[in-house]
Amino acid sequence: MIKLFEHTKQVLVVTLVLITSLLSGCSSLGVEPWERDVLAKKEMALPTSAVDAALDDHIYFSKEASSGGRSFGGGGCGCN
Repeated sequence: MIKLFEHTKQVLVVTLVLITSLLSGCSSLGVEPWERDVLAKKEMALPTSAVDAALDDHIYFSKEASSGGRSFGGGGCGCN
């Protein structure tokens, strides 16, 4: 009887530790507003060439059917 109680107690402790670790794993998703100034610095940007940036912009506005983020407008479907 005592061994059964000890086994149940161990299973309960392991289950509580597992549930606590799973719930705390999602507690810090995303960037807080006061952390955005650090991430917006120029040295935090990924280095890309001008050709890569132009191709990425073209793919973005073509697929998303939205206006481009730089100096061009229009959608991806050609309706405008």
